[in-house]
Amino acid sequence: MLNVVAIVGRLAFDPQMRQTTTGKSVATFRIACDRGRKDARGQMLTDWLDVVAWERLGEFVCQYFQKGQMIAVTGRLQSRSYQDRNGNNRTAVEIVANSLDFVGSKAAANTQQGAGYAAPVQRPADTNEPKLTGEGDDDFAVIEDDGDLPF
Repeated sequence: MLNVVAIVGRLAFDPQMRQTTTGKSVATFRIACDRGRKDARGQMLTDWLDVVAWERLGEFVCQYFQKGQMIAVTGRLQSRSYQDRNGNNRTAVEIVANSLDFVGSKAAANTQQGAGYAAPVQRPADTNEPKLTGEGDDDFAVIEDDGDLPF
């Protein structure tokens, strides 16, 4: 059997550290992962996934990650059953992390400062770089070849 999960998304809130009754540390957090398509109203569809990181991995995520930051999670999918405070049976599905990685540049992570999603970076329109428009550009020349590949 194979149970492998790899997800890249943004943290929905700051990771939270707890201690189990046996003294093990465990961090929990939720990531938002776009599905890559929009619904009928034009809104991007997003999955909200719960992640659990144990011991040193949990300490790592609490120390270095915050709300709004991109994160890559690999691990396994786990489901568990429990009773809520009202005595109702519930099932929780979560990702148990095996590794966590930074995604994106360090500068982008520093500009977010936990304020949620960062605005996309746009280039200034008045750059002096040549524009590539296709046909008619004098910057490109046709290279003649006789069909013989050099390798």
